[in-house]
Amino acid sequence: MARPKIVIVGAGFAGFTAARKLAALAGGSADIIVINPTDYFLYLPLLPEVSAGILEPRRVTVSLAGALPGVRVILGEVDSFDLAGRTVSYRDPDGGKGTVGYHRLVIAAGSVNKLLPVPGVTEYAHGYRGIPEALFLRDHITRQIEMADTATDPAERRARTTFVVVGAGYTGTEVAAQGVLYTDALTRDRPEVHPEWLLIDTADRILPTLDQRLGRASDRALRERGVEIRLGTSVKEATADGVHLSDGDYLPTRSLIWCVGVRPDPLIQSMGLATKQGRLVVDEFLNVPHYPDVYACGDAAAVEDLTRPGELTGMTAQHATRQGTTVAKNIAASYGHGRRRAYKHHDLGFVVDLGGLDAAANPLGVPLSGLPAKAVTRGYHLLSMPGNRVRVAADWLLDAVLPRQGVQLGLVPGSAVPLDSASPETES
Repeated sequence: MARPKIVIVGAGFAGFTAARKLAALAGGSADIIVINPTDYFLYLPLLPEVSAGILEPRRVTVSLAGALPGVRVILGEVDSFDLAGRTVSYRDPDGGKGTVGYHRLVIAAGSVNKLLPVPGVTEYAHGYRGIPEALFLRDHITRQIEMADTATDPAERRARTTFVVVGAGYTGTEVAAQGVLYTDALTRDRPEVHPEWLLIDTADRILPTLDQRLGRASDRALRERGVEIRLGTSVKEATADGVHLSDGDYLPTRSLIWCVGVRPDPLIQSMGLATKQGRLVVDEFLNVPHYPDVYACGDAAAVEDLTRPGELTGMTAQHATRQGTTVAKNIAASYGHGRRRAYKHHDLGFVVDLGGLDAAANPLGVPLSGLPAKAVTRGYHLLSMPGNRVRVAADWLLDAVLPRQGVQLGLVPGSAVPLDSASPETES
């Protein structure tokens, strides 16, 4: 029998977990290949702390080569599949083309920024999906505060100190919560500068997809910090100088942060296979119908939620990680090791880090806020990270006792992080 060759497309939560579990199950008896645009796994939940100057960017990245011993990593963007010929084509960072064959294929391509047909948004807003966007935002916020401090025109000063976050989901809420603390730190010695943060969403509450108690606790914490929350409101048009809202209001701003959600990587639509809500249709074993050697998981897969009939599993790291494990075990079962199992997972709860001493969490359905939630939140992240735990904990400790470094490095220009970029990072 030929040596098994397993190709995994994407190294987000689903792909990374599948590769690590397969390597452990195979024990060196299979060739496992991961194709990913970057050489690292990104721990996305801590990205807002990078923008807020709490964590250095490498703290939230884990080397694929170091964390996946025995797994071959190919740097590249997959651009096509030949399912009949069992090959995957990709383009490397230098533009060169390559092809790799497989016996089993795992599609874990992740997601990209969700776009809406709003005039001006792709030109003037910036998304929030990866390290480049986080670094850009940290520099951008710092620059706006510094320029506002020297501005002589009150209108210019107001525009530079108004920060608008669109999308009150998990990411948007944390970006606003961390952002307002960061600008407070930057303006501590600038009494003439008064930052304003706004969080906008069409829903009737923040964190609309999570437990209502998490939403209430987060809403209260943000309002106490002075964040203005506008619900039932959307962006009608974005310009270079400000934002027109659906309620008729106009906000002069130089900072439009787009956190309205994610959509599956466009690569999925190009495959010509059945999709649901833009995600690849799979059966309960995470197999793609009519292709028994092809699996999909994470944000790329439309997985029926067996705990909530009629619904798809959420595009969350919790589901992506566990689907990656299920895929690995089912692939092993296809080679006679164990038996395959349907994917079924009950949510264990969620955590929302609101910066400072605030957080909201509901582990196993128990609602927590304040310091208890903060302890649970940070403990959860440390346990969930596949590396860099000591470095992250050290940065947290230093942030608690030392002032933040409010400097802009200018490493990532705005032109390098367009909102309409189709480059995926990882599952949210």
